[in-house]
Amino acid sequence: MIGEPVRIGHADSLAADRGPTALRIAVGGQLRKLREDTGISREAAGEHIRGSHAKISRLELGRTGFKERDIRDLLSLYGVSDPDQREMFLDLVRKANQPGWWHRYNDLLPSWFETYLGLEHAAKSIRTFENQLVPGLLQTEDYMCAVVALGHESSESARRVELRKRRQEILERHGGPTMWAVLDEAVLHRPIGGNEVLREQIEHLIDMSDRPNVTIQVLPYAAGGHAAVGSSFTMLRFAEPELPDIVYMEQLTSALYLDRQQDLELYRQVMDRLSVQAEAPARSRVMLKEAAAAL
Repeated sequence: MIGEPVRIGHADSLAADRGPTALRIAVGGQLRKLREDTGISREAAGEHIRGSHAKISRLELGRTGFKERDIRDLLSLYGVSDPDQREMFLDLVRKANQPGWWHRYNDLLPSWFETYLGLEHAAKSIRTFENQLVPGLLQTEDYMCAVVALGHESSESARRVELRKRRQEILERHGGPTMWAVLDEAVLHRPIGGNEVLREQIEHLIDMSDRPNVTIQVLPYAAGGHAAVGSSFTMLRFAEPELPDIVYMEQLTSALYLDRQQDLELYRQVMDRLSVQAEAPARSRVMLKEAAAAL
């Protein structure tokens, strides 16, 4: 055969620890490697499975589920003929097609946010800048309830809060991601849910900042202008080289996912500058304590 498919033990670990999205992207990366090793174009591969080069691109980026018929045909095209290797690869495909834990909430979720949940669950590190609200992974239940109430029917609120609490479990998971959050100082003074809810939320941020996998910085008003004025965004990084970094920016009715190298480099630079402009973690803890005491 040409090339080597995903290492089975490693892939099973991906499925168990970081969910089907990570596995789907990893399998897509292996399909791309097999295609490139054989010198076959995306156009030719697409025609072989009765599709297009765009379909091959989506498969290789892990942006869509796999049809076993397509994968069997592609493995044949790429010269993977050993029955055991083919079956191991197809077993990975089946695992990658399994729904994530968030599937039970799909009646609440637009498809673009389901994609983010899968990527968040798969991430090894999460860097985020927020200029309006406390990031969802760091919110208290009362703060969540107040945020959810801003834009959703009350009949759905309990399940939306339940979903957000379930998301937070990744910070408790052994080997879970690190989180580095830069918060505009305005976040500490916007009384979402009222002053008491905000005070408890800030105290929770203080507690979370004690954790070895969580870093919180505050960007003070005194810093003046900055490179992300008016924007909030999240950068996700993955442990596997076949999983590209992703920049995520949520809008009211959609989201942007950026993975082009030039976009990633720009946002890395912006995040690095924000981290320099923001107060150091120790000084940020002092600001958090002062903000809580003032409420």
